[in-house]
Amino acid sequence: MAALGNFDGFHAGHQAVVGRALALARAREVPALVASFDPHPARVFKPELSPFALTTVPQRMDLFADFGVDAVVMVPFTRELAALSAEEFVVQWLVRRLGVSGVVTGGDFTFGRGRSGTTEQMAELGAVHGFSAEVVAPVVDGEGVISSSRVRALLRAGDPVGAAGLLTRPFTVRGVVEHGAKLGRTLGFPTANMRLGDYQRPAYGVYAVWVVLPGGKRVKGVANLGIRPMITPVVELLETWLLDWSGDLYGKVLDVELVAYLRPEMKLDGLEALKAQIAADGEMARGVLAG
Repeated sequence: MAALGNFDGFHAGHQAVVGRALALARAREVPALVASFDPHPARVFKPELSPFALTTVPQRMDLFADFGVDAVVMVPFTRELAALSAEEFVVQWLVRRLGVSGVVTGGDFTFGRGRSGTTEQMAELGAVHGFSAEVVAPVVDGEGVISSSRVRALLRAGDPVGAAGLLTRPFTVRGVVEHGAKLGRTLGFPTANMRLGDYQRPAYGVYAVWVVLPGGKRVKGVANLGIRPMITPVVELLETWLLDWSGDLYGKVLDVELVAYLRPEMKLDGLEALKAQIAADGEMARGVLAG
């Protein structure tokens, strides 16, 4: 039994689709599978688009595993795959490669050349090729349908709390800690610096964050996300000061969860003013995270 979709973000709407596939798989006593796509189709056809990812593939794999899925297949999305007709996609991938007994999708799922395949056609092809096809209705809240586009809009607006409500968890940047200018260390506030890669850019500014260290320990932190207007050359980074923790993190992979937006980036009057502001940001983050 397979849930089909991109599932970037794996928000509440995606969870409903995968949850239904999981329930059907358990009832039929068959494995529960997620079949997703990488890269995102929009990245293939519009490579000039600004970064928009809500999760990396490894993050999605972890989320699916935590949700109880038995296996994940990441289908390589290429122009050759996109050129298959709807029936060719079904036969080549769902029937021959995956051998599905059933599929579950959201109502907006399309497949095949020119996105011509609809959920109705999936049901018809399933009847021919021996698998069931079910559509899960959109999940809605007071603002409408929960979607990845809404999550992205909330992040751009500096509302990580609203985004977390749709995601059912904080938006999290996973990355490798790099060497930086080490200005924070000079000021007494050493930071773990990470590139944003393909992630959707949240509003630039300072955030209260939780940091998940290798091994799973969670540490309070305060992070500046942006271009650091007081430092040249201009480099876009996520710089996180881990509160009440010290150690060597260079080359390690961290998860930084954006919990609350504290303030926008600002250019201050010298390093002493910057030092005082960072200390104040840290105290504000402690208060937020203590709650």
